[in-house]
Amino acid sequence: MQLRDNTILITGGGRGIGRGLAEAFHAEGNEVIIAGRGKKALEETVSANPGMKAAVVDITEGDAIVRFAHQMKSDYPALNVVILNAGIMRTELVQSGGLDDAEAIVATNLLGPIRLTAALLPMLLSKPRAAIMTVSSGLAFVPLVVTPTYCATKAAIHSYTQSLRYQLRHTSVEVLELVPPYVQTELLGPGQLTDPNALPLNDFISEAMHILKHSPEATEICVERVKPLRRAEASGDYDTFFKTFNDRAASAHTTL
Repeated sequence: MQLRDNTILITGGGRGIGRGLAEAFHAEGNEVIIAGRGKKALEETVSANPGMKAAVVDITEGDAIVRFAHQMKSDYPALNVVILNAGIMRTELVQSGGLDDAEAIVATNLLGPIRLTAALLPMLLSKPRAAIMTVSSGLAFVPLVVTPTYCATKAAIHSYTQSLRYQLRHTSVEVLELVPPYVQTELLGPGQLTDPNALPLNDFISEAMHILKHSPEATEICVERVKPLRRAEASGDYDTFFKTFNDRAASAHTTL
């Protein structure tokens, strides 16, 4: 992926990893548009980064995504990179029977990226060089049992990304997957922002950008902290890893 002179749309760009990516790509000399549901967070990010643009969209609504895609085509005809970062994470007790959280997670984390990809892909295919970057998670490869639907959606995003990459292999659209570990954001609540077990956001963004710059052949962007999760299945002792990982998380009352 070329890191300069792009027009980049980043969903969930008002906070956390999305904002970190937006600011990093903005600093590299790209035109950056951040999108999301939280108008205040978008405005604060744009205010802190002169020249960055923002657009409000509810990624869970199919009709809203179609309208949003038309807006992007009209307002930013040079758009050639889409980073599908918007996501939510909630703990769930499956035996409680409540489905509201699960359905919201699926709509945001899985249907949202699939719908937006479908809506913007014709535009991206018309560009001489373009890219789609999905954002999955280390938990796509080893689930954290207290967040079952989140982990399932990220596993689905990984699978979807592989298929999309293969289908688009002879086109101008490059398909990348960013695989974050546990990062200091507010994804699972304010406590995560200062959790010493989590990778500081600036460190994660810096390492991810370094990989993008210096390993242009990489299709999965995996920082060192996430590699044990990514490679757990290949280690030959997945069951032990899974149990140890979740026992440790339960003991610490936190995500890892």
